[in-house]
Parts: sequence; structure tokens; C-alpha cells
Amino acid sequence: MEYKDYYKIMGVDRKATQDEIKRAYRKLARKYHPDVSKEADAELKFKELGEAHEVLKDPEKRTAYDQLGADWKARQDFRPPPDWGTGFEFHGAPPGGGQQDFSDFFESLFGQGRRPGGGSRGFHRHGDDHHARILIDLEDSFNGASRSISLQMPEVTPDGHVVTRNRTLKVRIPKGIRQGQQIRLAGQGATGMGDGKAGDLYLEVEFKPHRHYRVEGSDVYLELPLTPWEAALGASVKVPTPAGAIDLKIPSNSQAGKKLRLKGRGIPAKTPGDLYVVLQIVLPPADNDKARAIYKRMRETLEFDPRATMKVT
Repeated sequence: MEYKDYYKIMGVDRKATQDEIKRAYRKLARKYHPDVSKEADAELKFKELGEAHEVLKDPEKRTAYDQLGADWKARQDFRPPPDWGTGFEFHGAPPGGGQQDFSDFFESLFGQGRRPGGGSRGFHRHGDDHHARILIDLEDSFNGASRSISLQMPEVTPDGHVVTRNRTLKVRIPKGIRQGQQIRLAGQGATGMGDGKAGDLYLEVEFKPHRHYRVEGSDVYLELPLTPWEAALGASVKVPTPAGAIDLKIPSNSQAGKKLRLKGRGIPAKTPGDLYVVLQIVLPPADNDKARAIYKRMRETLEFDPRATMKVT
């Protein structure tokens, strides 16, 4: 999808104050409102303007958007970085999507269940709850851990600029936590008014991308490379798992894509998930005379046609 430069759409500098953004929106809204504008593309520009204002008027959405940087202008195939939006602390309830008919770019950043922005404020004696999304290692879920996390909380200065306040917290990662679950830190939200209690801080957990594993719910998947002879003849191979290496028996005549289920070796819990080992056959390169000779003997000796079931004329 196409990256949208909300500052360019609103005609303001990236260091603009919140009041400057408000004034720019009012000016352009009058110019491009479909009911009064004579511009040919007024409706489209008014829609883009509303989307840009929705992000830049909110210090939380604006701060998160600014983390993307400004180097996307020449790139059309935009995808949010995997770690985008982590470490931002925002107030109120978790954001929902679909407030208006906004672009795919907006939805990829701020759509349902995605990223920071715009919980409801209110003057209550009890402090607001805060929310943030954090990335943890998959191994932390298997073993449990204590980690220091840094969070950024957007604030508006008296002169209207958006800045971030940083804080570091010690967090206990419970064993068996799954992606999407929350860790509650009591009293770490907004300060209450008067003698009211402080709100809580809820940390939504996601796993960092792992070079070996992917996770679906409580199940873990590992793609295991095999030589053709290991797959054809069977073998016992050393396999990594999040809980430690094991010896795995590979059945003879295994095919690429075959799944071996290791029951109970997924995310730990009262009913633990499973670990699925997905077999991938890797062919040795024919990059020398000896290797080419072996492949030629296979071609001459083995009566094997992988396209036998295809009707090719």
C-alpha cells in the first residue's frame, strides 16, 4: 500500500505545534469541503485531510506515526515494521478501528487491535488505566523471566509541542503467557485525583520474530531442513526446541511438508500447546564434477517422475 505523508497533506512542518495543526485543518477544511469547494478533487482531498487530522491532532497517534520517519516518500509498498508501535504507553481503553472510512494505510497502523491512539479521557477520581504493547522473546514464555522495559508516553508541552516522557519498569513475564495476553501492573497507570487510586498499566504481549520458530496460539512451528537421504532412508537428527535440543526420529520416505507433532512441547500451560516440526528437503548443489556424477547416476538409476500425475501434452 502507499505511504501517506500526513504532514504534507496538511501543509505543516513535522515540528508544528498542536495549535498550528488545528489552524491548518480548519483552513483546509473550509477550502476543500465538498459542499462549498469548486476544486475538482475536493471530496478526495477533504477525505485525506480528515485522515491526516485524525492522526496529527492526537499526541499518541502522532508520536507513534512519527516513529516511522520521513524516508518512505519514494516507496509505494508500505508495511509497518514488525516492532512498530511497541513501547508506547497510552491512556484509556485500547483503540478500536473503523471510526471512519479511512485508507488501508491508516488501518494498518491504527485499525482494530493494532496500535496506540485515542482512548477516552475523563476527569475521574480514579486514575485512567494505561496500555502498551511490548515484545518479548519466545523463550521468556517457556521459562518465565524478569525484564526491564522502557515505555514512552506522549505529552503536550505548554507551547503546544508533542514530546515523550520515558520511564523504565521491571516486569515479571509469567511462564506460559501467549501472544495477545496482557500483563497487569497495578497502580502504574494515571495518578488518581485527590485520594483516588491510580489506574493500572496493561502490557499486551507479542513475541519478537524468531529465526527458527513461528507461533500460532499455543502451538509452535519449526521448519526443519533435511538432506534427501535423511528423508528417504530415515534418520535421527538433533532438533532445537524453545525448551532445549532433542533427538528426533525422521521416518523413512518422508516428504517435504510432512508435519511431525511433538505433543505438549508448545507454549507451557495446564493444557500445553504442541510443537510441529515441518520437514523441508534441501538438495545439495551440483557444483562440482563429483556431485554432478551422483545426480546423473540417480537420473539413470531411479525410475522417478514427480509429474506422473499431471496430464502434460
